[in-house]
Formats: sequence, C-alpha cells, structure tokens
Amino acid sequence: MKKRIMTLASTLIIVFFVLSAGLVRAGEKPEADLSFSLLSQYIWRGYELSKDSMVVQPSATVSFKGFSANLWGNWDTDLYDGKPENLEGHDNYNETDITFSYARDFGMVSAEVGYIYYALDMADDSQEFYVSGTLNVLLSPTLTVYREFAHYPSTYIELAVSHSFELPRDISLELELSGSYLASDDNEAYADPDDPDDDYSNLHDGRLSVSMPVPFTAFLNFSGAEYFTITPEVNWVFPLSGDASKDMADAALGDSRNNNFVYGGATFSLSF
Repeated sequence: MKKRIMTLASTLIIVFFVLSAGLVRAGEKPEADLSFSLLSQYIWRGYELSKDSMVVQPSATVSFKGFSANLWGNWDTDLYDGKPENLEGHDNYNETDITFSYARDFGMVSAEVGYIYYALDMADDSQEFYVSGTLNVLLSPTLTVYREFAHYPSTYIELAVSHSFELPRDISLELELSGSYLASDDNEAYADPDDPDDDYSNLHDGRLSVSMPVPFTAFLNFSGAEYFTITPEVNWVFPLSGDASKDMADAALGDSRNNNFVYGGATFSLSF
C-alpha cells in the first residue's frame, strides 16, 4: 500500500514540476491550492468510514487553463473496528486519491470531466470517471455522474444546489444541499438490503452543508495574508429512501446502526 501511494504521489509531483517548468519558460503561471482539513468524522456518500476519532485530510491541487491535478489523503487519528484484530497491518493513513480533471465555462453552463483513482488501505482500489454540469443561474444547480469501473461497478448520480451570502470583511456564508441516486451492477459491491442477491438501485444519501470561508485579511494584516483562508463547516448526512436507510445502517461501524451523521471541523488553505 505504501509503495503504491508513493508511486502515485511521485508521478503527480513529477508531472507538476515538468508542467510548471514549461509554463514558467512560456511566461505563464499555474494556480495552486494547498489545504488540510480537521474533521470530526469521515463520511463518504452516506457511508461511515471513521468513528470516535478526528480525521486529517491534506489536499494539493494544481490548475492551469481548466486542467487540474489533485492529490488528497485521509489520516484517521484512531482507526475503529469492532474487532481490533481486523486492524492489524493497517495504517492510520488509509486512503490516497488522485484526480485529473478538465473544466470549461460555456456561458450559461459550466462543465467538467475527470478521472479519480482511490488508493485504499482496507479495501480494493477503486477508479471512476465522472462528468459534471452546472447551470450558472440562481442556486447553481449541479448534476454530477460518477461511474466506477474497477472493483465496485456502479453509477452514482448527485444533484446539488448551493448559494453564497456575502458578509462583511470578505467573509461569506456558503450553503449547499445535495441528493443522490445509486445504481449498482454488482450485488457484492452494493446489494439491495431486502434482497442480497439483487443489486442496489434507489435514492441514496442527502447532505446539507454549511461553511464560512474566512480570509486571514479579515482580521490580520501582514504580508501574504491574502493567500490564507480558514473555513469552518458543519455537515448533516441522511438517507433518502428506505433502502438507503437500511444500507447506510448496515455499513455503520460498530453496533450503532446509525444512518444519520452530523460532523464538522475546519479547513486551512493556502492559495497562490
């Protein structure tokens, strides 16, 4: 696992430096964003992936003329499993994702396509292609379709709306509401809770997110403060159907069978 993560990370770093060198010689400059999030829990598409521990999620993104490359990771400060012996040989740093994407604005519509590689410590690695479209109108409705094609063949469709309220000192209040539909091609990956021999196909998880990006310049005055931002956030994840309620509860860690999750934290970011 560690060797695979290092290989993937090294490849991304090499690509970044090669591209950066060429862009500098051409007199053009890419954009970069470095961040790390401190969150009370790791919830992914309605599934509980951590419990009773804080997670740290570093991220690095390089973008140029619509093309982007992102390296993201998850470090669980205290891995949880009902059976401690299941954790033997596993690291607290248990996931590394690499995303390559291209985005373009067409006026009323913005579109993005991408590829994601999920390097996982406690499961088979996963790969996805995705396509996303946003209407540049009130609430910015965004439809994203993810297609997994490696070990968990399925289609995950998410519809989200969002709005930003401008506050004093360049602070903003960001609200987002999303809902999803999950259609699996493999009952071993996602099974119908009422019929384990059938594939899952139904509405799945919803999410309400509230965040507040605060630039350092709102309260601090020093050279370079404009590059830094802290963003506190709180999220509520909930099932959208009876099948989703059972599926999320069945996947919950421990004996809680919880299918509603409220978690939050903050993200520190440096953009230049």
